[in-house]
Amino acid sequence: MPFCGYLETFALISTTAIVASNSVVAPGAIIGAHVRIGAFCVIGAHVVIGEGSVIASHSVINGHTYIGRHNVIGQFASVGESNQDLKYRGEATTVVLGDDNQIGKNATIHRGTLQGVQSTRIGHHNCLMNNVHIGHDCVVGNSVLIGDNSGLAGHVVAGNFSQIGSMCAIHQFCVIGQGARIADQSGVVQDVPPYVCASGNHAVPEGFNAMALAFVNANPPLREILLSIYAKLFHDGVAIDEVKSEVLRLSIEFPLLYCFNEFFRLSTRGIIR
Repeated sequence: MPFCGYLETFALISTTAIVASNSVVAPGAIIGAHVRIGAFCVIGAHVVIGEGSVIASHSVINGHTYIGRHNVIGQFASVGESNQDLKYRGEATTVVLGDDNQIGKNATIHRGTLQGVQSTRIGHHNCLMNNVHIGHDCVVGNSVLIGDNSGLAGHVVAGNFSQIGSMCAIHQFCVIGQGARIADQSGVVQDVPPYVCASGNHAVPEGFNAMALAFVNANPPLREILLSIYAKLFHDGVAIDEVKSEVLRLSIEFPLLYCFNEFFRLSTRGIIR
């Protein structure tokens, strides 16, 4: 029997995987080595689950969803279901999850749209706590922390090492820069530059994130540059185009600043003030 025909007829489940007897794995799904799937789970036909991942009980993973290695997905999670965009008509868009992520209980991660980037993407080593919602076409980087009951609307970008507190709401198309920190119960409606602390509803800048690991490990000249960028953005009244030009020039010598160039490239909603 041809390989494609085989996948259409059976799920491809590693002999080392453990799947609860009352869970349903649809024909066509691919379950990697040492995967564990708890009770009352439903795994759709176009789902791939990588080696060593754990899916807790009552979870549903659907759509064209690709889950990497050593992820842990909590009870009652929903990954890869149809998004809440009214233009969506069931197109074969995707969810892509990297490696070593912790996804909490009752989390929801929706597939992308043709109007967006066609994929909802989550990188590596992230922690998404209980009841977190990741909307369609979101891009979450690496080592991102999102607290309980927080939600990212569609098309949000959360940069590497960013932190979003509990009970936060991030408006669609917002960009959260690398190393930025959003306080609990904040509502973010504009873009937050890298290494900026923000809080409130609507969120406003509250200072520089001096606890960011990149800042702690930076040499003194780079620390001064990062602090001066914050001052120019929020205290000195410097035109944003002038800040962009200065950062572009300095990033040649200090590669850490490339995250600012990427932030300015993606930013469409204006910067918090």
